Amino acid sequence: MDILEDYDIITQNDLEEIKESISTEDLPTAVSRIREYLRKQDLVELNVGVTGESGSGKSTFVNAFRGLGDEDEGSAETGVVETTMEPKAYNHPKYNNVKVWDLPGIGTPNFKADEYLQQVEFERYDFFIIIASDRFKECHTHLAKEIMRMGKKFYFVRSKIDASITAEKRKKNFDLKKTLDVIREDCVNGLRKIGIEDPVVFLISNFELGKYDLNLLEEKMEEELPQHKRRVLLLALPNITQEINEKKKEALGQNIGKVAILSACVAAVPIPGLSVAVDLVIVKREIEIYYSTFGLDDPSLQMLCERSGKTIEEFKSLMKSPLRGGINPASLLSLVGAVSVVGAESTVEYILSLVPILGTVVAGGLSYLTVSTMLRRALNDIAEDARNVLNASLETEV
Repeated sequence: MDILEDYDIITQNDLEEIKESISTEDLPTAVSRIREYLRKQDLVELNVGVTGESGSGKSTFVNAFRGLGDEDEGSAETGVVETTMEPKAYNHPKYNNVKVWDLPGIGTPNFKADEYLQQVEFERYDFFIIIASDRFKECHTHLAKEIMRMGKKFYFVRSKIDASITAEKRKKNFDLKKTLDVIREDCVNGLRKIGIEDPVVFLISNFELGKYDLNLLEEKMEEELPQHKRRVLLLALPNITQEINEKKKEALGQNIGKVAILSACVAAVPIPGLSVAVDLVIVKREIEIYYSTFGLDDPSLQMLCERSGKTIEEFKSLMKSPLRGGINPASLLSLVGAVSVVGAESTVEYILSLVPILGTVVAGGLSYLTVSTMLRRALNDIAEDARNVLNASLETEV
């Protein structure tokens, strides 16, 4: 079955175990078991190490990467002096398996890259962000070379681009693109002079993260991460560009077939009412993930309101999904047209599942089709709502 080829979290053996175990269990236990298997996908960890000189904006980047402001609850402490004395992990507010580490500053007279990496336990990080707020120095290149020697990835980020642009705007004939090109070239040339061949530098504003090189940085990180961690990265990124939202939609869509397979397995077990009950549980959970991932849940919208000056009601007025009023059985059933359709499907599934071999295949196919259709429609609708909300928030910020 082609759809199982990239099924790296829930295996075929897992599916067989589900099918075997729920045939002798009551409905609540069966539903709980399905939920447990779905939660396996949340166990893949992503650890990001953020380092640089004191005052370069490390802590603010840690916050921005997690979609938080410096004064939001759970944010990393910031200041004009070094506030990070030892590695400190900050969990993503929505994904506990994603940790962004604020690492101690580099650049002191006694700095030694190899000792520093041992001190911060370099093995635990999937990649490093090396930040400079002006020119990169030898401490940055020493660290980069040591990271490379140890087989890890790193990315040079030139922060505080907004401050540099504000200063340049005072000059006559200001040109944004030319200014960015000059800053980038200056950083690249500086790194070449101190020993880095073919350096790539990403220009970032921690306070306007969606501008400048964020999409380029995301693409590079995604390209170099193992496949099973790319999805984690994409879902954890803040919803601040349309490009990121489109990639989130694609990543969530790749999971629909896997979720529908679980439903198909359940449909093949002859327990009246089991398939539709589990289908609704599966669909409800996935749609809740969609809303959270796209930042359309109430807590996320409230944070967006505080930054944009709009109200939740204004944002919700832009949302057209039939689920915008709440995720409940009625709104879920609207995704497939009518309650009678699902009721008929349940009866057919149960009868067919009693027929050996051919019957279970047909029953599973019906359930697979129903769940995948519902999730595809929900994802398309919610992604469109996310595009409209993001456009409205960007218009406010201009």
